[in-house]
Amino acid sequence: MARRRAVLGPLNGSLTPRVLFIGEAPGRRGAEVTRKPFCGDVSGQRFEMLLASAGLSRDEIFITNAALCCPADDRRNNTPTAAEVRNCRPFLQRTLGLLAPPVIATVGAVALKAIEPVVGRKMNLADVAGTIIDGPGFRLVPLYHPSPRVLNTARSLDKQLADFAVLARAVAEES
Repeated sequence: MARRRAVLGPLNGSLTPRVLFIGEAPGRRGAEVTRKPFCGDVSGQRFEMLLASAGLSRDEIFITNAALCCPADDRRNNTPTAAEVRNCRPFLQRTLGLLAPPVIATVGAVALKAIEPVVGRKMNLADVAGTIIDGPGFRLVPLYHPSPRVLNTARSLDKQLADFAVLARAVAEES
């Protein structure tokens, strides 16, 4: 990913977030182009809709990724490798330490795997999606990715809306 642009800057969101979202990696048609996470592609549009369903706006959240650069080729986004996530882990840990969010929402299995060392336990997204997990100094809500592929195969829009309702509850409980 040496020739890719890292996506971490003012467009990531509030420095005093109610929720910190951790995605997988910047998308080649979204954040890689717009420099704003979950923006500029279909996943970004769905994320905005799900975020609004939880009563949240971008002004009160921060979004980062397990891998800070887009691991894509010319035709598609690729899933970040374990080595890419491991290389970005110090940045994720520093971000968590600096922002100290009361609620963290992982978006997808790669993001959930990236937070496991911080939480201190292994988790399977299918088992924990849409639940509230107590972490060290924060509450964790694992979510599925809003990509069309996930919505069509792994987690329906209705289930994702229910998961974001759980996120809204976690945020309300921390307010």
